[in-house]
Amino acid sequence: MAARKKATVNDRTELIEALDAIEKEKQISKDIILEAVENSLLAACKNQYGKSENVRVNIDRDTGAVSVYAELEVVEDDMIEDEVMQIGVTEANLKFKDVAVGETVDVEVTPKNFGRIAAQKAKQVVVQKIREEERKVLYIQFLEKEREVITGVVQRYSGRNVCIHLGKVDAILMESEQVPGEHFKPTEHIKLYVVEVKDTPKGPRITVSRSHPEFVKRLFEEEVTEIQDGTVEIMSIAREAGSRTKIAVMTQDPNVDAVGACVGMNGSRVNAIVEELRGEKIDIINWSDLPEVLIEHALSPAKVTSVEADAEEKTARVIVPENQLSLAIGKEGQNARLAAKLTGFKIDIKCE
Repeated sequence: MAARKKATVNDRTELIEALDAIEKEKQISKDIILEAVENSLLAACKNQYGKSENVRVNIDRDTGAVSVYAELEVVEDDMIEDEVMQIGVTEANLKFKDVAVGETVDVEVTPKNFGRIAAQKAKQVVVQKIREEERKVLYIQFLEKEREVITGVVQRYSGRNVCIHLGKVDAILMESEQVPGEHFKPTEHIKLYVVEVKDTPKGPRITVSRSHPEFVKRLFEEEVTEIQDGTVEIMSIAREAGSRTKIAVMTQDPNVDAVGACVGMNGSRVNAIVEELRGEKIDIINWSDLPEVLIEHALSPAKVTSVEADAEEKTARVIVPENQLSLAIGKEGQNARLAAKLTGFKIDIKCE
């Protein structure tokens, strides 16, 4: 008899050891699983007793021993109407000392086969909870990476969309979030901007992009230490993915050249970003709080004769030399369009 009892204790200890291992490996709290097992066992109690509102299930956090307690009202021996909810005063005093009519007592009512039921329920709950918690952990991990740059592995094309493997979860790079002209090979490592992370029953749904303007901004933050430490600040960015980006930067430190910091020694920093963007042109300009100066910088590399800006109307009239007109407007109006996005002004360019 003693041997059987010892085996039961060992079995119960194995449950706790298994949950400890799950907690360590899967980062899922043992208490969360045990609490879920206790709740599921309450349903089993309802089947056993017909009621569960006065029943409490307790699993010992050290041994895994399962106990069931029923909260019973103490009544006169001849006044018992519901044995599931009430106990006679004589029986109550045999189990407890100095119990009076009207009080409530917790009586252990653990069924003989409850250990087996508990083990079955524990297995079901553990599997379910592991799935739920893994989804939750993944969601939290990727939620922290929202609006950041991550690296993924190209798996395959699904139509015009690209399936990307991000470790424990997959994402789809939609055609609308791709850069025109970019093509990827399976197993290729690419950088992506996490636009949004949503929690779904099937796990986190991650929206990634390579065409988002913030993608370029985050690449500069990764590459330029002065941006990381706050010495240089990115004030505005305008992008036509795959073709050209304009970025305005500034610094409060008179000893730091904001544009030079972003360009790097011999163009090393900006070239690394251009390489990641597969040849996309990048114009880096100095930010100014004066609209006229900012617009002049934004239209570079074109030389500007004069700028008249209306800060309230957000409009500007720009005069350029005749030989600079096509450069200021850019191919298919791109330079002027990006300058307008960067500054927030509607720009009208005229020749001298």
